[in-house]
Amino acid sequence: MVSKTVLVAPLHWGLGHAARCIPIIEQQLAEGNRVLIAASEGPRALLKPRFNSRCTFIEIPFMRITYPKDGNMARHFFFKGPSLLWSIWREHLYLRSLVQKENIDAVISDSRFGLWNKRVQSIFISHQIEIKAPLFQGLINALNRWVMNQFDEIWIPDYAEKPGLAGDLSHSQKMPLRYKYIGPLSRFNKKITQDTSAGKVVALVSGPEPQRTLFENEIIARFKASSEKVIILSGKPHIENKEEANNIIIVNHLNDDELVKELESASMVIARSGYSTIMDFHVLGVNAEYIATPGQTEQEYLMQLHS
Repeated sequence: MVSKTVLVAPLHWGLGHAARCIPIIEQQLAEGNRVLIAASEGPRALLKPRFNSRCTFIEIPFMRITYPKDGNMARHFFFKGPSLLWSIWREHLYLRSLVQKENIDAVISDSRFGLWNKRVQSIFISHQIEIKAPLFQGLINALNRWVMNQFDEIWIPDYAEKPGLAGDLSHSQKMPLRYKYIGPLSRFNKKITQDTSAGKVVALVSGPEPQRTLFENEIIARFKASSEKVIILSGKPHIENKEEANNIIIVNHLNDDELVKELESASMVIARSGYSTIMDFHVLGVNAEYIATPGQTEQEYLMQLHS
């Protein structure tokens, strides 16, 4: 079997896209392929300890993403739109030279719209086949389908039978041209048993700023007068830090085994309703209280679906 060079590029809006690429990367390595990982900041810090000796890490420039404090995503991205489109086009152009430089045979892009190239096999991973939007939903989804149709394959990380885990998001009435359901993607592979009598709360905080910090502060305010022990995982693997104050411990990151141990001893788990978290908890069998990022229609829909 001839080895291929495969580029895997997760979106950098939080850690979820990088986390769900872990089984994809493991599969490519198991097939004997050379793997390049395009990741920076938090996603890079999440993936590098696991793959540093087996993969080559690179960066493909993209604008830094922020979320608005007031949760008005429509207005925020209306003004950010030109910069976002320019970044997508710039990464598309960057990929052209990278394909030649690294002799890339295939690109696996997790929700990075610009990373397709007609000279190589281009695969797009997304559960958002149908995007929920407060304004211009028809136009946004037409553009979404156009981009997906530039790729050779669309891998949908969900079950084919509706509602699956993503409901309408992954089961649209208007599907892209070339798609297949590949089942949930998770770095975990077995069920755990939660000790619901433990009296401990585990909160997973994630996503772009400033909403990540606002969510962390909400958790602290909610439980600071509680007698329960609270562990807050603040979703910053690129920063080593640990804080303790009374009943609350804030840890920037835990490895997989440490995270599973905390979840097993949690009577309550709180997390954003990001799809990668939902897939992880589905595989692990964890019951969670989901809280959507304000204004993020995808998470608001998933929170309702899994409430």
